[in-house]
Amino acid sequence: SNVSMGQNLVSEFITKEYKDAVSAVLDKALKGQETANFEFPLITKHGVKIEVLLNATARRDEQGNVIGVVGIGQDITGRIAQEREYSKLIDTANAPIFGVDTQGRVNVWNQCARRLVGYNTSEVMGCSLVQEFITEDYQESVQAVLDRALEGVETANF
Repeated sequence: SNVSMGQNLVSEFITKEYKDAVSAVLDKALKGQETANFEFPLITKHGVKIEVLLNATARRDEQGNVIGVVGIGQDITGRIAQEREYSKLIDTANAPIFGVDTQGRVNVWNQCARRLVGYNTSEVMGCSLVQEFITEDYQESVQAVLDRALEGVETANF
């Protein structure tokens, strides 16, 4: 038998810190507003917390009236664990590693970069790498390398 049928999804299976957010997603779906790619933890029958990626949309009858919500979830627990491991590897690498977004703002700054350059992560995050940390005589060439990388062209040994 299916012991979860008829139980309140939010009160029974959603962690405390996400109850309001998940309720809001379901309420929006009941009003006909779709939510895509909403991430939240879910508690399994055995009390294990898993991470879920949810898409929620209204369920309608033949006349188009909303009669419920259809939620399509995907277990992303493994992906999140891999992302955390990847971040940990980058942060603890024995080489300075930085990352920038499409506007050239720093969004990755590992421990080795901190030791080498002397700036803490909080000091550099969101700052323009080229304008604020590259000497004027190299700004143009470094910007060109970053621009090529954003276009998918690799530059080795710059």
